[in-house]
Amino acid sequence: MRDLTVLVSASGAPGTAALLRGLRENGERRVRLVGTDMSERSIGRQLCDAFHLVPAGSDPGFADAILSICEREGVDAVLPQSSFDLEGLAAHRDRFGDIKVLVSPPETIRRSNDKAECYALLHELGVPAPAFRRVTGAAGVEAAARELGYPERPLCFKPVFSSGSRGFRVLDPTVDRAHQLLYERPGSVAMRLEEALELLPADGADLLVMELATGGERTIDGIADGRRIVLGHPKTREAMRAGLAMYFVTLDDPWLDEVADRIVGALGIEWFFNIQLVGDYVIEVNPRISTIVYQDDLNLPYLGVKRALGEISDEELGALRARVQPGRTALRYFDQVEWDA
Repeated sequence: MRDLTVLVSASGAPGTAALLRGLRENGERRVRLVGTDMSERSIGRQLCDAFHLVPAGSDPGFADAILSICEREGVDAVLPQSSFDLEGLAAHRDRFGDIKVLVSPPETIRRSNDKAECYALLHELGVPAPAFRRVTGAAGVEAAARELGYPERPLCFKPVFSSGSRGFRVLDPTVDRAHQLLYERPGSVAMRLEEALELLPADGADLLVMELATGGERTIDGIADGRRIVLGHPKTREAMRAGLAMYFVTLDDPWLDEVADRIVGALGIEWFFNIQLVGDYVIEVNPRISTIVYQDDLNLPYLGVKRALGEISDEELGALRARVQPGRTALRYFDQVEWDA
């Protein structure tokens, strides 16, 4: 099989080391890796065969920068990691010609990244999701919190457009600030509503105030064709750190497969996806690749690239679902440290 060159954007993101290893150690052919990132300190600089600095995904020149790099490096496929890169690439993917850009259409990206619109769709589909209100500013947060039951029950809020738990906070009237100060690590996500209102501006970014989902965390990753899941891989999310799951256990969960299939079809997600649940509530839909539990015989990132290049059919991919091994584990943090070293 001919050698391939794959560009991985946001190559400083958590999980990059494992993703690059999965693409490189595919057991079939040599894959040359080109990393891009906003930061010159990205781990992609150390682990990729070539590395380039690029502007932010929201920058009007982002797609031009990626296309220029693809042409210089002879890239076969572009695999974006960051939610912030998706919109900039989706609007221009037709300009890449024979270079495969593994990103959903612009409207799919917009609807998925708009957390309020996505939650509204989940409710329309009858998919379990938290009750929510979309508001602006401190007054809006206070009104929504009272309407949703604060202080009788804890709630949470986050920006309508966010990624990686940025801006997420729990509103809990029982928070012990002295205990937080003396015994918890800096950056606790729990606070009282009154504290949040002191910090929030009168207007500004749109915010999502919502019911606090509780229970075990699960996620399903996979590859979709815009109508249905082609290959799904469900797992637990455990050992959270800074809003990111660090430990995963593969599951056999037909209900999760069915729920994810409905969401993928309604949003029209193509290529990679990641759907997260807390308890039975869907809390996040990401139309991009996320942390994968790797198996020697089920290498999702590499399979996605092969599919993009027409080397494997959807029927062949679907047959690989039987290879998902329940109970298999992965440690994101320690894998990253191992490869950084």
